[in-house]
Amino acid sequence: MRGAEAASQLRFEVPGPGSWEMDLVHFPRPVTRYWETTHPEPFRRGFREFTRFYGMLIDSLAYRYINGFCYSSLVPVEDSEAPERFQRAEEVFQGKLWREQLREWDETFKPASIRAHRELQSVDPGSLSGPDLVAYLTRCRDHHVEMIYQHMRFTGAPSVPTGDFLAHVGDWTGMAAGELVGLLRGAAPVSAGASVELERLRTAMAEDPSARRLLESGEEPGGVLEALRTLPGEVGRAVSAYLDLVGYRLVDGFDISGRYALELPDALLRAIRASLEGHAPEASDREDQVADVRAKVPEAHRDQFDELLEEARLTYKIRDERGVFSDIWASGIMRRAVVACGRRLASEGSAHDAEHLVDADLDEMCSLLSGATEPSADELAARFEFRTSHSAKDAPQHLGEPPSSPPDPSQLPPGARRMMRAMGIVMGEMFGTSDAKHETNLVRGVGASAGVYEGPARRVTGASEFDRIVKGDVLVTESTSEAFNILLPLLGAIVTDRGGLLSHAAIVAREYGIPSVVGTREATSLLVDGARLRVDGNKGEVTVLG
Repeated sequence: MRGAEAASQLRFEVPGPGSWEMDLVHFPRPVTRYWETTHPEPFRRGFREFTRFYGMLIDSLAYRYINGFCYSSLVPVEDSEAPERFQRAEEVFQGKLWREQLREWDETFKPASIRAHRELQSVDPGSLSGPDLVAYLTRCRDHHVEMIYQHMRFTGAPSVPTGDFLAHVGDWTGMAAGELVGLLRGAAPVSAGASVELERLRTAMAEDPSARRLLESGEEPGGVLEALRTLPGEVGRAVSAYLDLVGYRLVDGFDISGRYALELPDALLRAIRASLEGHAPEASDREDQVADVRAKVPEAHRDQFDELLEEARLTYKIRDERGVFSDIWASGIMRRAVVACGRRLASEGSAHDAEHLVDADLDEMCSLLSGATEPSADELAARFEFRTSHSAKDAPQHLGEPPSSPPDPSQLPPGARRMMRAMGIVMGEMFGTSDAKHETNLVRGVGASAGVYEGPARRVTGASEFDRIVKGDVLVTESTSEAFNILLPLLGAIVTDRGGLLSHAAIVAREYGIPSVVGTREATSLLVDGARLRVDGNKGEVTVLG
């Protein structure tokens, strides 16, 4: 029984030929059985489509789950396909084909996804009969699968122009990527939690003092949210619209082991209060920053600098939107359906706790709802216990052969060489960590978002602990996803173990204008919950003050 195994007894067999590396940025903890069986196929499908579209020399990224831990391995294209990829890479840069994907996203995929999300979440799974509940659960899973595929399909649109900008401007100026990514700030409003619905809520609350008093009351948070939603007039409509937009989105991660916003009414209510106190800071100094960098670019390249920056800013928003409006929302809807099924099974004695059903795969869920007795309540509880009591520290970071060197870019045609460099920079800045040494009371990482902030450390291991966050805390965690932007108004700064300048934590911190130090490797082990910290996003340092 997997849940009964001790970490020291775990076996990590190499899942196939090649080099396998744990994905610590996206999955710093073991995943559910549902995610293990759902994620790999649509991920691979979307990844292959994106690499083919952009003429990359990668066929796919294989994912395997071992004892619930996520490992990946790059699969190169066959030699026979390389000429076609070379030609495609040339076409991508000549035609700026990421703009084609931007139009597809804005005009087709994003609005269709939102409609599908709203349709599914309008159904109350608790009111469905047995067969109808099984059918609804399957619909939610099928939708989730397509949203995972969609997330990966649009990977290249924000990545290629960003990497291309960083590569060229870095060559021209000698500036590091950390000095240049700030020029992209303000191009991804969703990363700071911005939405039409939130602005509508701000306006409605400002015009209704009685509603604001209710919002600020000390009553039970879930009751306050429901009371606000049912108020007559514009406030009630505005609250409903906002909760319909964010309520069933995960607040962290991608797996259904997370929590959707309405499961954390206290944190959600406090985030709404904080967001109403003031708008997210605007990048008012961006024009000056652009001018400073542009002045360092040789005059012969300044027009190209303008063009590269425009292209990078144009598609940058898709980096987080493809998660927020795709699988993060779909995963929350799926979780709601699974937990509703879990409550029914718990009431019948087939599960010890509704939450335990997230550790079944879809076939097992449907079988249990149809009267099957396996997996037993004890088995589900054991899987749950294993997953929630282990972390990446219990597993090797690498399996199999040592990583192989990438092909020599100097031997590639210009377009393929340019593509390889752009994506190499993005991947490095997404998954990289700092190798700087720590000192007593000083933790070093990558300065991802400028500024200095002092406040109490709030060490959290997952969404189930987000209710502990109060306004002004410094979030200390392994990593975050783009889903976390709902709770950003509560934070004074962000510190993570994993991820680089283009990790989700770095992007959301820059967009919201709060200091962030990422890629520290060990902050979650070295920083104690409640300790007072100074987070210096300029230097990439976190100092323990007391």
